[in-house]
Amino acid sequence: MTELRDARSAASFDPYAEAPSASAVRFLYRLNPLAKLAGPAPAMVLLVFVRDAVTPLAFLALAYAILLVGVRMTKRLALVLFVALPVAVAAIGVGFSVWTDPTRIEPGAVVVQVGSWTLYSGMLQIGFATALRLGAIVALSLIPGLSTTGPDLARSMVQQLRVPYRIGYTALAAFRFVPRFGHELDVIRQAHRVRGAHGGRGPLSAIARWSGYLVPLLAGAIRHAERVALAMDARAFGAHPDRTERHLVPWRPRDTVFVILFLAASTALFWLLFPWGLS
Repeated sequence: MTELRDARSAASFDPYAEAPSASAVRFLYRLNPLAKLAGPAPAMVLLVFVRDAVTPLAFLALAYAILLVGVRMTKRLALVLFVALPVAVAAIGVGFSVWTDPTRIEPGAVVVQVGSWTLYSGMLQIGFATALRLGAIVALSLIPGLSTTGPDLARSMVQQLRVPYRIGYTALAAFRFVPRFGHELDVIRQAHRVRGAHGGRGPLSAIARWSGYLVPLLAGAIRHAERVALAMDARAFGAHPDRTERHLVPWRPRDTVFVILFLAASTALFWLLFPWGLS
């Protein structure tokens, strides 16, 4: 059990590490990060221009199907997919329906009437079409977002897109700063508690505490950036046009198959469901 847990953890940060079994690592983790971006990106762009409700609903179902098969379903992810996202879509749909101007659309049947204000079915259709469009874009963005790490994305951009490694590995260093800042913030908080400088309760005390964290956190960031710059300079980083890669993020045939299948499914959904005859 421990070995399987370690393998899953390694695969989540290195999608090309050998997995002990097919069930331990889902297929999205083993795809190139650029493939997971290239597949959903055209659909996300085209959904911005869609005005019906059926097309984004179909893409929402497609994204859910891929996520259920392709990523590890944790309790937090299940809460987001089956509770948070549907509630957000419903709330946004109601909000857009209420704020829709009934004089600019075909009202339809009366759904709710409160005094002189009336909620028509046409207003609900416009509101929920907009909400489903936003929900579909968010769900499609979760396909690369839940199965790709920032460092692997930076490496794949350098290796496949030929982004200059000076830019790519600067972004990679920035990604590495984030967990270090979290660790340093914990150390600063513990030091404040030990010295009795944690303050009281309430919003003003929280602001005072955070203002006390900022100066040492900024000083630690400057020291760390200086050490990284000296280390990169000592290794002649940027002195040569190319760089030998230690961690390869290859583009494999399965990446091409994923992109082709996703684009084919997107084209079919747009062709079959989009109301081409409507303005």
